[in-house]
Amino acid sequence: MDNNVSDFIKLATHPLKFRLYLLSKLPAAFFSGVPFKWLTQNPFHSTYFASLSMAAEMSTGALALAQIYKRNPPVSMLVVKVESEYFKKANSKTYFTCNDGKLFYNAVEESIATGEGRTIRAKSIGVNDKSEVVAEFYITWSFKAKSNLK
Repeated sequence: MDNNVSDFIKLATHPLKFRLYLLSKLPAAFFSGVPFKWLTQNPFHSTYFASLSMAAEMSTGALALAQIYKRNPPVSMLVVKVESEYFKKANSKTYFTCNDGKLFYNAVEESIATGEGRTIRAKSIGVNDKSEVVAEFYITWSFKAKSNLK
């Protein structure tokens, strides 16, 4: 595993450091926290779709950030499309997982090698505490290596 990826994993798994990272870089995620809190509920006592979307994006975004963390040359990343489908009411904590780490690695490596932008479509699956699928999201990410020439 690349040292920068290992460094990012250490940051992301350290509770205090990660909360501070969220506060400084993603304040909306910091304040809403894990879905199914009062702040993330809709009037029907389930998690608001935008909060589910944020959690799904974060499950893919963590993989993206791990690949670009402290990269030389730096690589920019951007969400360019979000697709979602909902299957059950999210009335408990919903846990999102993305298993597309290799797609992120390949896109970043190709962008660095070619100097051109690359996009990937990552899947995030949200399940409730009974392991029932609540929602599926597809987040399309764009990566572009920045030029070292200034």
